[in-house]
Amino acid sequence: MIHMIQRAKDQAAELAMSAYRKAVSDGVLPEAEIAKAPVEIPKDTKNGDFTTTFALAASKALHQPPRTIAQALLERLALEGSYFDSAEIAGPGFLNFRLGKAWFRDVLSAVESEGGEYGTCDDLKGQKIMVEFVSANPTGPMHMGNARGGVLGDTLASVLSACGADVSREFYVNDAGHQIDKFAQSIEARYLQLIQGEDAVPFPEDGYQGEDIRDLAAAYRAQHGDALAQADVEQRRDTLARFGLDMNLPKMKTDLQRYKINYDEWFYESTLHESGYVAETVDKLTEAGFTYEKDGALWLKTAEILAANLRKAGKKEAEIEKLDLKDDVLRRANGFYTYFAADIAYHRNKFAVRGFDKVINIWGADHHGHVARLKGALDALGLNGSEKLDIVLMQLVKLLRDGEAVRMSKRTGKAISLSDLLDEVPVDAARWFFNSKPDTQMEFDLGLAVREDSENPLYYVEYAHARICSLLRAMEGEGLRVPAAVEIDMTQVNGETEQALVKQLAQFCEIIRIAARDYDPSFINRYLQELAGCFHRFYTACRIKGEPADVAGARLKLADCTRAVLQMGLRLIGVDAPEKM
Repeated sequence: MIHMIQRAKDQAAELAMSAYRKAVSDGVLPEAEIAKAPVEIPKDTKNGDFTTTFALAASKALHQPPRTIAQALLERLALEGSYFDSAEIAGPGFLNFRLGKAWFRDVLSAVESEGGEYGTCDDLKGQKIMVEFVSANPTGPMHMGNARGGVLGDTLASVLSACGADVSREFYVNDAGHQIDKFAQSIEARYLQLIQGEDAVPFPEDGYQGEDIRDLAAAYRAQHGDALAQADVEQRRDTLARFGLDMNLPKMKTDLQRYKINYDEWFYESTLHESGYVAETVDKLTEAGFTYEKDGALWLKTAEILAANLRKAGKKEAEIEKLDLKDDVLRRANGFYTYFAADIAYHRNKFAVRGFDKVINIWGADHHGHVARLKGALDALGLNGSEKLDIVLMQLVKLLRDGEAVRMSKRTGKAISLSDLLDEVPVDAARWFFNSKPDTQMEFDLGLAVREDSENPLYYVEYAHARICSLLRAMEGEGLRVPAAVEIDMTQVNGETEQALVKQLAQFCEIIRIAARDYDPSFINRYLQELAGCFHRFYTACRIKGEPADVAGARLKLADCTRAVLQMGLRLIGVDAPEKM
């Protein structure tokens, strides 16, 4: 777990602090309580590779101008044996450090020695984390939002694993409740229409209108005939609902596997009802004093719970009143539990039964009003939902074809499903483009996704990888192997493009950390594009074939390290790294 940028930052901080202690010992600067020198990377690296604002931050405590402090430190910096060749003062008192050959060599050594583990860390070691994503209703085909949530959840899980967490991927199957009743009634109507005629059987006003419902009804009739028409209503609906779920769920699993998504757990809502866990959860809320009865229904004191949480967060009463908080029904007057009650029970199960330290749900932005209510209910159960449950809200997807909006599939004439999309666009392209910043509305251009030029960012990145593989094969054919990092003459890695490429390789570790911290795996895409760009510029500026062995070897090592990191980054997104294009 070698993080070369962090190592350089830590070393620069220690060099500055050692110089300060020496200045105090020499009587040049007064002694004060200063914990650590802050170090960062300048926006413009022409001013140095790393900089410390120690002199500016300590000026007040030391009663000295920042440049005076910086000069005292500069005169006492012991750079010998460090990662830095030189340092200088800039601006009002910045102390800038410039990297030397040792750091660049150690970056290449880290890529070489860590192999497939390069860029990973132990930041989340010991944490048991669940990522729940897609969880589409099994009443119809998956759509574009599911396609986006699928890759965001899957890639986030990979990033969290790379940071040491014990991660579980989960799909919550809503196979109970109102939507299943509506599903059953919709198939029933289409089934009876097939037997009695479409005009003879009314279709439910709020039923599912899709062609897939007609297909399910026709499939049941083809397999089992018309006998179900004579059964009692409850039996008929139960039978058709189960048939529909048994048809739809395997199709969903197949589509997701085709999309390179495999879950550790498919958790069924029905098990919560059948085991009595929903009723038990509601009873616990009642025992804790957070429910009341009205009009025959049982209500959760959602407004009271949320108001208490807002007060803890520092909100004023006037602000809280403006929110017009409302309570939620947990059990209807007919005795049936609501979806919200089941959702509370499901999340209680995640924490209280299965012991997850953190749960992350990928939801559509239309669920934003549900976030605080669910967290509040878990708080009321003593499960600290405000801290342990995190929700990533993703915005809508706008589908385009060469800049024009698309709503219907050319092949089926229906709304485009995940399956339709994967018939038209390669899986890797779909995963790449949908792995975009979750909190922004995205445009998915079907035309761009299949283009084979540099305008397509995935093609641009994959081409860099394939180009390096081709180069390695050609050089091997000429008898030039990739040298070990210790064999490289680092004086040959002193040009601007070579050093920019090595610095970009070193950034991979930090990018993984940031992607995990911000729950935003699209950082990986942006990083890979930048790395591919650095390589293409390096390859244009620095010849390899026909150069002296020491020059060619050093440059070939840079290329091979780039190949390895491109492959690892693409693997995190679930995308292949082609060796030929």
